[in-house]
Amino acid sequence: MDLKYDLVIVGAGPAGLAAAQYGARANLKTLVLEELAPGGLTLIIDKLENYPGILEPVSGYDLAQTMSQQAERFGAEFRSTSVESIEKSAGGFTIATTDGSFQAEAVIVATGARHRKLKVPGEERLVGRGVSYCATCDGPFFKGRRILVVGGGDSACDEAMYLANLSDKVTMIHRKDRFRAQKALAGRVLSNPRIQVLFGTVAEEILGTNKVETVRLRNLAGGIVEDRPFDAVFVFIGSDPTTGIVPGSVLDENGYIATDDRMETSIPGLFAAGDVRVSPFRQVITACSDGAVAAHAASQYIDEVRGAAYR
Repeated sequence: MDLKYDLVIVGAGPAGLAAAQYGARANLKTLVLEELAPGGLTLIIDKLENYPGILEPVSGYDLAQTMSQQAERFGAEFRSTSVESIEKSAGGFTIATTDGSFQAEAVIVATGARHRKLKVPGEERLVGRGVSYCATCDGPFFKGRRILVVGGGDSACDEAMYLANLSDKVTMIHRKDRFRAQKALAGRVLSNPRIQVLFGTVAEEILGTNKVETVRLRNLAGGIVEDRPFDAVFVFIGSDPTTGIVPGSVLDENGYIATDDRMETSIPGLFAAGDVRVSPFRQVITACSDGAVAAHAASQYIDEVRGAAYR
């Protein structure tokens, strides 16, 4: 098995899949390393309706499948493994994984981000017993039940709308006095009779013996604490970048990878794309754009290293 590649992409979310397609189309020997299934956080999207060129909403799963098949059709290789480290050397990069090491002239990190947790008592203990971070994964288990959604961004509003199709007992709380989600999404939630919205409210504790039974809520304005009965708690309060495999020198103060407009980090040949990168806006479309730019820039970098850059 040949372990030497022109381009190695770590992560197979939208950014990694777009990079794989553009890298392979540039005739680079391209390898994608992903520890889970291709798609990343896209897999939890029930209906993607704002991707240009797609008139009818599609599931995130279907989009991810199409994108991975496209990349493979152009020649990209995929391998299921966990990446442990990325090290720069004179000859390029060494990517250490649980299945051995790979060599590459350029690397694109597209490891995305992981769901942020509430960090309140009862949350960890009741994960899988009513506490969830994926509505499409676990929502069907709570049809007609009392559901609490925590968050105020795009994901929270989108998932609340999905859950409202399963139950008319959905309550949504957000610590601010208005949603930070896109206005169209926020408007749909506020006008949905199956969703009760409580602004200025936080969850302080999730209670239950073997499953979620009640949640302790606090109104921030009045300080009133109330234990309300719920069967499930869905948490959508943002995410944290997955950057443990890259040198700390390329991270900003919030832990995201800093790049230039070519998606290149301060380490020549090391690129980043998608949710793991410093960005003012994180969507599927921006992740795909990042991936395409990163692959194009990586191709140019490789040509320069080989002395074959177009002049």
